Amino acid sequence: MRTQEVLCPTDFSATAAHALKYAVEMANLYQVDIRLLHVVSPARSAHFYGVAVETPASLEQKLAEFVAEKMQSLQQDMQQGLKSGLSIKCIVRHGEASEEILAEAADVGMVVIASHGSSGLMDFLKPHVSQDVVRLAKCPVLVVKSLPPIKDLS
Repeated sequence: MRTQEVLCPTDFSATAAHALKYAVEMANLYQVDIRLLHVVSPARSAHFYGVAVETPASLEQKLAEFVAEKMQSLQQDMQQGLKSGLSIKCIVRHGEASEEILAEAADVGMVVIASHGSSGLMDFLKPHVSQDVVRLAKCPVLVVKSLPPIKDLS
């Protein structure tokens, strides 16, 4: 690996949580640290039915607090699965997901990314984001598919 880190972007979706498990496995296998990344899309005006809607500063603050809490929680959960001596660095970037992930991927040994992410407010890992990362990253990329739904056997 080029450096001693595996990059794992997250949007806090179930598929991203599944990918985190693979990131821990890869880190343990190669004895490398994890770089956990969340990208916050830029606050921008959106036009709905001709009315401009802007995100208030208080919502931005709440979002920042939410992201910090989620990242800390994920870090604690993942740390339990890591071998002794390995660590997790949490990074929050602001911008377009593909661009920010690729910027972080420039100096890591591997990227572990979910194939699809959430939608709505936390819209982050759209299919094109993982495709962009696979196509443009200079390092190996492991794309983790979502877990299949559990079927009721009754």
